[in-house]
Amino acid sequence: MWSQLLTLEARDDFGLQKQLRSVLSKAILDGKVSVDVPLPSSRHLSQLLGISRNTVVLAYQSLINDRFLISRERAGYFVNPEVLAGRVMVSRSDIESSSAPNWHERFRVEPSNQRNIEKPQRWQRFAYPFIFGQGDPALFPVADWRECLRQAMSLSSIAQEGLDRIDRDDERLVEMIRSRLLPNRGIWVASENILVTLGAQNALFLLAQLLLRPDDTIGVENPGYADARNLFALHSGRVSPIPVDDAGLIPDERLNGCRYVYVTPSHQSPTAVTLSLSRREALLKRACQQDMVIIEDDYEPEMNFASDPSPALKSLDRHDRVLYVSSLSKWLAPGLRLGFMVGPTDVIREARALRRLQLRHPPALLQTAVALFIELGHHSSHLAHLREAYGKRRQRLDEALRQYLPWAHRTPSSGGTAVWLRGPPGLDTRRLAEDCAVEGVLIEPGDVFFSGEDAPRNYFRLGFASIAADLIEPGIARLARAAEKQFRHVS
Repeated sequence: MWSQLLTLEARDDFGLQKQLRSVLSKAILDGKVSVDVPLPSSRHLSQLLGISRNTVVLAYQSLINDRFLISRERAGYFVNPEVLAGRVMVSRSDIESSSAPNWHERFRVEPSNQRNIEKPQRWQRFAYPFIFGQGDPALFPVADWRECLRQAMSLSSIAQEGLDRIDRDDERLVEMIRSRLLPNRGIWVASENILVTLGAQNALFLLAQLLLRPDDTIGVENPGYADARNLFALHSGRVSPIPVDDAGLIPDERLNGCRYVYVTPSHQSPTAVTLSLSRREALLKRACQQDMVIIEDDYEPEMNFASDPSPALKSLDRHDRVLYVSSLSKWLAPGLRLGFMVGPTDVIREARALRRLQLRHPPALLQTAVALFIELGHHSSHLAHLREAYGKRRQRLDEALRQYLPWAHRTPSSGGTAVWLRGPPGLDTRRLAEDCAVEGVLIEPGDVFFSGEDAPRNYFRLGFASIAADLIEPGIARLARAAEKQFRHVS
């Protein structure tokens, strides 16, 4: 029984002692260990699981300290009845399916039916992950981040971070955004023009809920960021695709009738092109002429390799027509989910009130740690390290593409952490992605970035932030072999 109940796995992120504690506590809380049955002795359990006796003793002791177990002299270890006190024990009963609600009839929207970007949950297991939007753990500044977390969790700080701030943000973080980050983008605003969010996506959701009406037309880049397109489609029935070329979004008559337009001018998603200065000025002029508001998603502005970064579109705005959204965690760790928006005080006030109803505020501890990370200079040094590392990877990728994929047209760009490629008309990148996966190569088909069901199938994106430099050339070689098989089959 014990060998079946207490199964351990080989895990790099979880030691045997923690694993044993985890499975023991789960078995106790699930009611699978009776309070009157002694647990195996440390010697017996160590032999049973093939681990050291000291590991078992330490796991048992930690569970005693947390009152999961009690030790009885000459009898052994037992479940502490107090840990199960107050639990409501309800037996499962079969419910006829006919009595359950018809949820599909009740759903106002069904986001799961939208075409969206798909990434394997365990993409790290691929030998050659050309995936976008994920960082390389090897580049993560562990020591610096740990120090910031340690300071944020000091006794004096935790007394404040443990409080419910209702709708307020960490004042230090807002000041770091205002005085350190935004000036680098040419933006100068007051603190009341800034709201911290759970990532840029949360900022976009707040703006969509706050501003978009069902009959409003919003222009989106085509190809463009699928999550934004789908988000806006949940709030408005009029999402208008605006073409993108090598100079970014084309600000022509197709914007007529748009009350809003969403753009990624620094490095367009997914092509990574930069919106030209002339087009930025034309877009701002058109916004004034037709009473249009621009939502700027300033994506990866720091990752420029061939030139200095262009100022944000917001920096050119003289009429408060640009709502600015950016990420705080993309350059550190995407999973941290922290971002911010910049806008007029009226917009920020209402967005703050809406955020309060949605999630109150982003975690105070996380805000404090990121503020310290910026204030202590770790942010600047980390970005410099990333630019150097990603610059080398981009160069390796350029060389490999010229050697192995001469048939793929690359959209020219000066930065970003991905390249956008167009294959021959007969190439099906959905099928190519499946064939590549068998070879351990992960690529992203491009059709999901285009509006409409008849999206072209010969585009794909290759990210280089999550793959080591020395794996790029052999990974592209495998991709080329998979493509050649498809070309032979088509011919």
